[in-house]
Amino acid sequence: MAEKESQQDEIESNRKIVEDFCKPFVLNEDICQQVSDLFLAEIKKGLCKYTHPKADIKCYPTYVKRLPTRCERGKFLALDVGGSNFRILLYSIQDFDDIKVESQNFQVPPKVLTGPGEHLFEFFAECMSNFIQTHELQEEEFNLGFTFSFPLMKTSLKNGILIRWSKDFQCEDVVGHDVVAMLQAALSRRDNIHITNIFVLNGTTATLISCAWKHRETKIAVTIGRDTNAVYEEKMKHIQLFKEDTLNSTMLINTQWSSFGNHGALNFMRSPIDFALDESSTNPNEGIFDKMVAGMYIGEIVRLTMIECINAGALLKGNLSEQIRKQMVFDIKHMSEIEKEKGASYQSTRQVLETMGYKEATNEDCENLRYICNKVSTRSAELIAICLACLVDRIGDPYIVIGIDGDMYSSYPNYRECLRKKTKQLVRPEHKFTLQLTEDGSGHGAALLAATESVERRRHH
Repeated sequence: MAEKESQQDEIESNRKIVEDFCKPFVLNEDICQQVSDLFLAEIKKGLCKYTHPKADIKCYPTYVKRLPTRCERGKFLALDVGGSNFRILLYSIQDFDDIKVESQNFQVPPKVLTGPGEHLFEFFAECMSNFIQTHELQEEEFNLGFTFSFPLMKTSLKNGILIRWSKDFQCEDVVGHDVVAMLQAALSRRDNIHITNIFVLNGTTATLISCAWKHRETKIAVTIGRDTNAVYEEKMKHIQLFKEDTLNSTMLINTQWSSFGNHGALNFMRSPIDFALDESSTNPNEGIFDKMVAGMYIGEIVRLTMIECINAGALLKGNLSEQIRKQMVFDIKHMSEIEKEKGASYQSTRQVLETMGYKEATNEDCENLRYICNKVSTRSAELIAICLACLVDRIGDPYIVIGIDGDMYSSYPNYRECLRKKTKQLVRPEHKFTLQLTEDGSGHGAALLAATESVERRRHH
């Protein structure tokens, strides 16, 4: 009996230690309010010409001033580059609900990812040439929507200067250059490609345009996957980054919110583990917000928390396995498996722990690991909800639709519900919203931008 009691005491004391390590992930009302105030202040800084250079949230103008009206018709090409896998798509829009899509996937060879930038755009042009040949389009002229999911600075719809590479790309001589001009140059060297205009946008902007085709009230789009970002509709009078355009009253703004907190604004609520993760990352003091919320990082937060709990003797009998010491070895896929699990057999959790070198995990270990995963994923959803609620209230419409893309939102257990609940709790009661899953928005949105701009340019000629 005494032995059972002491076992129970140990279980409870271990749980208490795990909870203590997870306390910094729990956001109370004060923290939510502070983050919200800081986010709004940063948005205003980003939009103002004088404070823009110092702002963490840059609020880049996208130059997208019109959303689809559903009257767009014709054939349009889209080049969708989100990573080393990219797609070329042909959209034939006959009617609002009659769109034919033909698409082909391509893979950038590893040597091109790190070679000269010119070779990358040559490769895009070669694939485009093959696509056009296959679909017998060599006699036709097209407008092309170009989704390029990397940080871009734009001075019009038809140019985009690469700010920095991310993901697996490290091509030389592209950062600081106009990616549209580079693509145009490569395409013009091919006889069978006739592109009239290239319109460039990032993935989140494309998601918003795609969602707006079906839901006219769409004013915000968010990507929640390996990385995160938000784009929203802003009133022209608040954008002081260029001479006011009196013809259009609004423009989509690309927040690039992943940099929120880069200069220490969020230090008051970051945990010791957040600081440790940042210090050992390949880009210290950058992407601070993403490092708390994005799919690429939250598995690492769980791994570092596990190590603290193991070192304190509260998890896995205090044993540090070889595997768990490896940076980034614990992934969001593992978290998802663990949080998905129903019932008390913990089969999936044990499988995950086995890959980490733990063959004899107890039920309590499994339960504690699930607790850590839940606290980390909940914080991610709640931080995004705080910023979303801010944007909903800033737009101020009685009802808006928010287009959301990314596998954390689409497939992580309970993430969607947690995000919706927290956003609803924080938004002013007079503002209603719907979260709308918008998959495959990046190709669709690029083609629709090309279509919308074609209509607009025809009107002016």
